[in-house]
Amino acid sequence: MNPQTERALQGIQDFGRKHRLGLVASAVSLMAAFALTAVAVAPLLPDPALLPQRLLTEAVVPEGIQAQLTALAEQELSLIRSDVTRSADTAEALLARLGVRDTSASAFIRSDATARLLLAGRGGKMVQAQTDADGTLKELIARFPAEGAEQARTQFTRLKLSRTDGQWLARLETAELGAQVRLASGSIRSSLFAATDESGIPDAVATQIAEIFATDIDFHRELRKGDTFSIVYESLTTDGEPVAWNEGAGRVLAAEFINAGKAHRAVWFTPADGRGGYFDIDGRSKRRAFLASPMEFSRVTSGFAMRMHPVLQNWRQHNGVDYGAPTGTPVRSVGDGVVEFAGRQNGYGNVVQLRHGSERSTLYGHLSRIDVRKGQRVEQGQRIGAVGMTGLATGPHLHFEFRVGGRQQDPLRIAKASETVPLDASSRPRFGQAVRSVQAHLELAETLAGQRVRAE
Repeated sequence: MNPQTERALQGIQDFGRKHRLGLVASAVSLMAAFALTAVAVAPLLPDPALLPQRLLTEAVVPEGIQAQLTALAEQELSLIRSDVTRSADTAEALLARLGVRDTSASAFIRSDATARLLLAGRGGKMVQAQTDADGTLKELIARFPAEGAEQARTQFTRLKLSRTDGQWLARLETAELGAQVRLASGSIRSSLFAATDESGIPDAVATQIAEIFATDIDFHRELRKGDTFSIVYESLTTDGEPVAWNEGAGRVLAAEFINAGKAHRAVWFTPADGRGGYFDIDGRSKRRAFLASPMEFSRVTSGFAMRMHPVLQNWRQHNGVDYGAPTGTPVRSVGDGVVEFAGRQNGYGNVVQLRHGSERSTLYGHLSRIDVRKGQRVEQGQRIGAVGMTGLATGPHLHFEFRVGGRQQDPLRIAKASETVPLDASSRPRFGQAVRSVQAHLELAETLAGQRVRAE
């Protein structure tokens, strides 16, 4: 800064100190002038309360009912109704529930081979009908599971009946199921299914939880009050509509179960070989050489221990596990093997015996039916028969034995100790990404569970 500028600034500061009161008074006067100006301008605007007002009244006379009905008819009104087929349905009964009054449609359903699939087999097909105002059928679409257990996981069958130039046409096609990801959690108070019911989780999902952790937790004997679980699972849809069969539940994508303070985790993953399965977060497969149970989660009525024989009425070692279940419940092989015996055998009734290598074998007794033959190779999880009460049995159940070197062993202990299927090295990078993705969902499910507990 040059000397002249410094002298000018010093002069301004000296002037301000000597005439401070005068400057303040001038500023106040200037602000007052602005205020007076504002007061002078404001009254020039009109007061809304003094503006003139008028009330207009006009009578509206609707057209007559007949004119309105005619207008609706000219718009070609369509009605859409939905229902679910029943096992005892006839074409007329189903169409009546859907509001259809069309004899040609019911006749076509009875006569056409493809259209008859609408009422074939079990009930539970999702049906949607579109009709005219008078009940004439325009189009009918039915949706139901695809053939085969594996296909039904990802696909559904769509049956479409439509009329073209007065002629009915039935078309059958397979489409992909939609899926919405859902989060859920719960706490054990008495049983797994009681906890899942309380949390609004479908039974099909609860069964999957029990299957996933079957070799980690004995859900019949090792559950503890206060155990918790969190899951990420799919809710299935067909053309945007929630699936009516199997409770609309798809696959469990990830799960965590804390039993007696120990956390068990599982993630669904498909390795390079294309055979999907559950793995823990370290990449160890949850699939073992032997399943923990020959049936999906069921009630154990007699464990591997001493018991009073229900028929012979004496105490003896029970060298197997009995599973109480309705007659006809599917029975599966717990491991890959060869059918060594299939037929009737003393007190066991109808029996299937499988050989798993040189030392190990399994036996499935009291069957109502046998679905395999001697010498046939079977895979783990394959259906080999159905629950019954043949032989010495007081009620329908499955008697299951696991033998090593000809001696009966505790099946659950064998399953827990059996070898696992390792994750190949080439799949580990993708597996790591999958774990990080679902871990965030599990943490969110746990947070929601904590909020619910605090609210209660």
